[in-house]
Amino acid sequence: MAQQQMGNQPMIVLSEESQRTSGKDAQSMNITAGTAVAEAVRTTLGPKGMDKMLVDNSGSVVVTNDGVTILDEMDIEHPAANMIVEVAQTQEDEVGDGTTTAVVIAGELLSKAEELLDQDIHATILAQGYRQAAEKAKEILEENAIEVDADDTETLEKVAGTAMTGKGAESSKDVLAELVVRAAQSVAENDIVDTDNIQVETVVGGSTDESELVEGVIVDKERVHDNMPFAVEDADVALLDTAIEVPETELDTEVNVTDPDQLQQFLDQEEKQLKEMVDKLKEAGADVVFCQKGIDDMAQHYLAQEGILAVRRAKKSDIEALSRSTGARIVSNIDDIESDDLGFAGSVAQKDIAGDERIFVEDVEDAKAVTMILRGGTEHVVDEVERAIEDSLGVVAATLEDGKVLPGGGAPETQLALGLRDYADSVGGREQLAVEAFADAIDVIPRTLAENAGHDPIDSLVDLRSQHDGGAVTSGLDAYSGEIVDMEEDGVVEPLRVKTQAIESATEAAVMILRIDDVIAAGDLKGGQGDDDEDEGGPGGPGGAPGGMGGGMGGMGGGMGGMM
Repeated sequence: MAQQQMGNQPMIVLSEESQRTSGKDAQSMNITAGTAVAEAVRTTLGPKGMDKMLVDNSGSVVVTNDGVTILDEMDIEHPAANMIVEVAQTQEDEVGDGTTTAVVIAGELLSKAEELLDQDIHATILAQGYRQAAEKAKEILEENAIEVDADDTETLEKVAGTAMTGKGAESSKDVLAELVVRAAQSVAENDIVDTDNIQVETVVGGSTDESELVEGVIVDKERVHDNMPFAVEDADVALLDTAIEVPETELDTEVNVTDPDQLQQFLDQEEKQLKEMVDKLKEAGADVVFCQKGIDDMAQHYLAQEGILAVRRAKKSDIEALSRSTGARIVSNIDDIESDDLGFAGSVAQKDIAGDERIFVEDVEDAKAVTMILRGGTEHVVDEVERAIEDSLGVVAATLEDGKVLPGGGAPETQLALGLRDYADSVGGREQLAVEAFADAIDVIPRTLAENAGHDPIDSLVDLRSQHDGGAVTSGLDAYSGEIVDMEEDGVVEPLRVKTQAIESATEAAVMILRIDDVIAAGDLKGGQGDDDEDEGGPGGPGGAPGGMGGGMGGMGGGMGGMM
């Protein structure tokens, strides 16, 4: 399609190297790419979901069943496939959990849409029907949500535990769930949790059960001088974002020294300035000093003489966390420091964690910054526990902010599918078919939960629908026994926002992909596997992927094949 005939003269529209795929071929290619991504993570869903091992070019290994981590680590090049990856990233940013759910729903929406496209239902009608269904779905979820109080620690721990189920941290989920809820409640202000105020430190060694919460801050530094105290009780803490050094002049200057006495005077003057800085800190009452910049060797000596524990080159984020925890103000000019600028900590001590020396700042009056120390037998175990904790913190924060949860185990999806099928009857025109397709797509979640747990998906779906038809809206699938049980009683609950966000972002991505009927690839777009014919396989095959996209998706297909 590089040129079109106009009379006897060809008119050049695209360069000769450009490739174009349009109409049903383009739609089919994009849908296949999107569903391929969903299939890649589908087996990780649920309490009995499997893990993926991802090996990058440098040989480093990641073992995880966290949807967004898998998709980030995979080398995906196809643009439509990347739109599905963005669904997982949005879910991670907004809630922290439910990334696999969001991607699987997006993939199923595309798959159901393809069946309707084959029946000559127009893509814009599908898009309209999907949007209507998504709006109705959010209403149904809101109606079925269960209210939770911010001080309902038991429910919050259930929410935290549900997020960890099926991940590497599951064996210790009771201990970790308690730590997560304590951490979230410590830093919550007006039921808003800023997870940046919860630091997570990982330690290889020991059992996951030995993980702990420090109500304060751990700084990955050591005291700057051996003569400084290892620990200070009832410490007054000074925070500096300026150096304890003799300031350099703004201009380049030369000092001409004609005899040794002048040199000595010059050095004495520098020492005097440093001594005055330390005296100023001592007068203000500081027992501990955290400095964001350098501390001169002579100043270290004077600080040690005064019995002050000092840390230099602390990270800006650590200084800010210390400020929130201890109540200290960050000072930019030592001459201006007053006792009011100091914060308080019951204990500041240098401790050893698995061979690393770190400074623990604990026993603060109102810890608005806390630190979780996660332990595990190997680096891969610790990394997966950290991912599980991050998901768990996200869902607890969302629950505290919204105050609403839903039962798990496929219960809300079954209720949604029933509600949407009823709603479809009231939708006129062909959009009704799209709403019904949306309801069928939502069923993929309970069906996948059953499949991944080794149960018969059809029997499980039939039993679930039967219970929900009878009004048991909290009934879900127990992945371990295969029975239909009351999920609320069983303690399997997750935030309302996990489901609403998953449906919202999955619908938007599916609609965007469905509305594309033309893909034009620049001639110099290179695929990950080159432009050879044998590299054009994989999910990019249908309709002949444009330019390098066939190669890119071929590469992705190969990557997925190796993974699964």
